[in-house]
Amino acid sequence: MAVSALLALVLCTLILPVLLFLVSVKLWEVYSSRGDARCALPLPPGSMGLPFLGETLQLLLQRRKFLRMKRQKYGLIYRTHLFGRPTVRVGGAALVKQVLLGETRLVAAQWPASVRSILGANTLSSMHGGAHRDHKKAILRAFSRDALQLYLPVVQEEVRAAVSSWLASDPAGDPVLVYPEMRRLWFRVAMRILLGFQPDQIQDQEQVLIEAFEEMTRNLFSLPIDVPFSGLYRGLKARNFIHSKIEENIQKKLQEPDSGSQYRDALQELIDSSRRSGEPLSMQAIKESATELLFGGHETTASTATSLIMFLGLNPDVVVKLRQELLEQEQRGMDLQNLSMETLQQLTYAGCVIKETLRINPPVPGGFRVALKTFELGGYQIPRGWNVIYSICDTHDVAELPDREEFRPDRFLGPTPPDRFQYVPFGGGARMCVGREFATVVLKVLLVELVSRCRWTLLNGPPAMKTGPTVYPLDHLPTRFTRLA
Repeated sequence: MAVSALLALVLCTLILPVLLFLVSVKLWEVYSSRGDARCALPLPPGSMGLPFLGETLQLLLQRRKFLRMKRQKYGLIYRTHLFGRPTVRVGGAALVKQVLLGETRLVAAQWPASVRSILGANTLSSMHGGAHRDHKKAILRAFSRDALQLYLPVVQEEVRAAVSSWLASDPAGDPVLVYPEMRRLWFRVAMRILLGFQPDQIQDQEQVLIEAFEEMTRNLFSLPIDVPFSGLYRGLKARNFIHSKIEENIQKKLQEPDSGSQYRDALQELIDSSRRSGEPLSMQAIKESATELLFGGHETTASTATSLIMFLGLNPDVVVKLRQELLEQEQRGMDLQNLSMETLQQLTYAGCVIKETLRINPPVPGGFRVALKTFELGGYQIPRGWNVIYSICDTHDVAELPDREEFRPDRFLGPTPPDRFQYVPFGGGARMCVGREFATVVLKVLLVELVSRCRWTLLNGPPAMKTGPTVYPLDHLPTRFTRLA
């Protein structure tokens, strides 16, 4: 009798829970993998992970390793379950082209719930139709050629100060950690020229603002559970602090619309656009738009700038060519101390270096869409309501280019590749990144300052890279800078 009771106890406490778990996993797989019964095409291959959680935890913990394993196992199109939604991930020029050009017809932009909660509904990435078009026009005015020309002195001032601080660091002391330095530099630039903050406003609270912004971005992609100490809870708390500081600046702009600034920043354009449209000025809408601008103008630029220094440190022959281009332009009259849009446009090879950096290390790994109707993609059905992620990094990795794993900026001096969707660091279609020209300009300014003033050595060699949410080196790229003789 005692033995029977013991067996029953073991069954109830050990075996039965395991069986129930296995059954629930199987039922979850069947339930979450149901496609559109009206479509004869199969679903893409793949797995849906754990009940309710899907494969979100694996993605958050493993990032690029998870994506690489998935691609190796299933190819360029597969299904999974991420951030609470059944999802199809696609890569490769042909598939990505269909997704990007299918905006409003096949798909619509829809980022994960955690991103929408933290950034808000009044952002360019969340808007559709006429609202998206009007908002985009307002932001594009802040990124026009004339606006960028007015921003250049501020960009040069901040970049020059940062480079000087790196050169002044003790050769026998701690090295410069490039990634944190780049985040600090481009945060200051974005706060000044995109949001109109004055240097003294940033200086007073720079560290707390940067820490809050890092906390917000670190938790952008998290489980959509808003409870104390969860990723979403921490992200929202940091976001609220940033919003409070942005609101202070908005109030100042409303009270003193012409406060002596030499240019009209993007935040002012948003305020004026709201006035011109005759719609009530929504403080929440402008704060959310400003936060999105801060993320786009700082986070992705810091990632690419770090990759630039890394690739140039690993390829000294490219630095020689950059110096040669600068020398030739100086002989033609370029003033390195006072750069202009016209002179920056002459730096063709510098532009190729930036493009090649974005090809190998795109700062954003992909973009999110939702299927508006069931459609065919690569011989599979994409059911209505499923999320679709187009992969920038996978698309670049499989592009039909010679020696695609090598850092070769010269490849961009030749003719455009037959399919332009082999290279999509800024996305494509109606939602191509509005800040692409801004990014190119500020990165060229950085290249001019670095190449004309510095030599640098990577102390750890090629670093391991991680994504969270943008690409960055795990060791933060410790580097020694010395003055160019």
